[in-house]
Amino acid sequence: MYKYLDKVNCPEDIKNMTNEELDILAKDIRKFLVKSVSKTGGHLASNLGVVELTLALHKVFESPKDKIVWDVGHQSYVHKILTGRKDSFETLRQFEGLSGFPKEIESPHDIFDTGHSSTSISVGLGIACARDIKKEKFDVVSVIGDGSITGGMALEALNNLGYLNTDMIIILNDNEMSIDKNVGAMSRHLSSIIRNSTMNKVKDEVEKIFTVTSAGNLIYKTASKVKDSIVSQFTPQQCELFESMGIKYYGPIDGHNIKELIEILNKAKKKRGPVLLHVITKKGKGYKYAEEHPDKYHGVSKFDIKEGIQPSNSKSISVAVGEKLVQMSAKDDKIVAITAAMPSGTGLDLFQRAYPERYYDVGIAEQHAVTFSAGLAKEGMKPYFAVYSTFLQRGYDQIIHDVCITKKNVTFLIDRAGLVGNDGETHHGMFDLSYLNIVPNITVMAPKDTQELELMLELSAELNEPVAIRYPRGNAYYLNKGEYKKIEVGKYEIIEEGKDIAILAIGNMVKHALEAKEMLLEDNINPTIINARFLKPMDEKLLHELCTKYKTIVTIEDNIISGGFGSRINNFIIDNNYNVKVENIAVSEKFIDHGNIDSLYEAVGLSSKCIASKIKKI
Repeated sequence: MYKYLDKVNCPEDIKNMTNEELDILAKDIRKFLVKSVSKTGGHLASNLGVVELTLALHKVFESPKDKIVWDVGHQSYVHKILTGRKDSFETLRQFEGLSGFPKEIESPHDIFDTGHSSTSISVGLGIACARDIKKEKFDVVSVIGDGSITGGMALEALNNLGYLNTDMIIILNDNEMSIDKNVGAMSRHLSSIIRNSTMNKVKDEVEKIFTVTSAGNLIYKTASKVKDSIVSQFTPQQCELFESMGIKYYGPIDGHNIKELIEILNKAKKKRGPVLLHVITKKGKGYKYAEEHPDKYHGVSKFDIKEGIQPSNSKSISVAVGEKLVQMSAKDDKIVAITAAMPSGTGLDLFQRAYPERYYDVGIAEQHAVTFSAGLAKEGMKPYFAVYSTFLQRGYDQIIHDVCITKKNVTFLIDRAGLVGNDGETHHGMFDLSYLNIVPNITVMAPKDTQELELMLELSAELNEPVAIRYPRGNAYYLNKGEYKKIEVGKYEIIEEGKDIAILAIGNMVKHALEAKEMLLEDNINPTIINARFLKPMDEKLLHELCTKYKTIVTIEDNIISGGFGSRINNFIIDNNYNVKVENIAVSEKFIDHGNIDSLYEAVGLSSKCIASKIKKI
């Protein structure tokens, strides 16, 4: 079916291929990627953009002896294809199947587990320093995107790398996008380098001049000040950022020219000290729809190859949040929206269009986003920071020190809370109830459905204090159970009265509890269902009533069992000496793999069926 791809099962299979054969192989891989991802879903555009780069890396370096470290891992599919996992792609991101990110347990070629951005330089530098201590010989290559390199952690690593001056290669894969269009001064800087792309040519010419003779070669190697002075006379100042940090810069390089990539990689291997190769690629290359709309093809569900992704008629919860925030902002000019490079993913692209003067995309910088929000609040604004649960973990210190200690009225809109599905361990938002539970001075809410989420947004605008609202990934949904009126802080809601036991469910799990009750009624078990929509403060009045009325209480949460909602209820019962049996249903204390959401709920015991089964045993 494929001219060359069928012959490739490991990196060794491409070592003797000519550049022309590698070009054909690149076309094979793009066809394979589009066909495969259209059936499974996954990260398409980023992988289409790095085909030639990945081929060149595996042509020049000896993986896994040489260490290739991928940042985030969105772009690691081609690497997986070349390292023996091509035949497993039908299981990509499926339950118990191939991961969508590098995983050490999956292959020795996956040097480090990734999933969050801006980590690859730190990891690579650690590996390089360990290599030097042990006096081993191998190359270390860290691949990072132009979005990820703007993250504070990446800049910290560059600073350390320049100081340590160890042998290491950084591939800066520049496609001017991460998930959405990149923003910020670093992005502008990289764009200016592309516009003034004389540096690499001038450096090559200077090197050629000096190395014509043995005397010139000696001058080139020893007279670094003279060399740098001559180079600086001919190169734009924009390129001096990396050089000033002690990192040799080469670029811009055509990321789709196999011959040029192989030549520059071989050259970089011979250099001593840190080297950065600025490679320009096109996100979505080779598939028309992905090239035209790379943001829509960053992470995709199944789609028809000929038709591309078709617009969905369903409104996501994130879009509902964006719409509500826009509606509220029409009446309140103090509302400000902040995102960390995720406007479309969080629904804030709607706010951006409606109120651009009150919208801020800070780039991949969650720590900065939290404290930036605190600064806005200090001056009387009402900042809303919309962020995925798993990424807010990066700003935890700032939540405590810069928001909660001084009670700044920052509202955290925590998207993708609970289990999120196919992205797996690094993306599940199953720790937020636990890590927010122990922080004083913050009100934490989780709605039963999208309509209640909108009511919580309205409440947050009235509270002059830190607030967090966490909600799941997926389409907007409406239970039409209980009341939908102005919410009182810390007030739970009895949705359905029963007589045997009390079930306290929080957030998305209210829906599961209601479905479980329908199954339990068939066995003449009639639980009372409570929508415990506040992690903190608790509805102590209602809890006292429940602990007096019922002998058994069940808590349900899509959060890790340690330290979350159930733990809070347990402590209340212990502190008040109630003789009540408590059963906590939650995610067990382990990392949860990837897979479709229904499979994961079943696997961790949070499906409606599993909940009903556990309650029957009680």
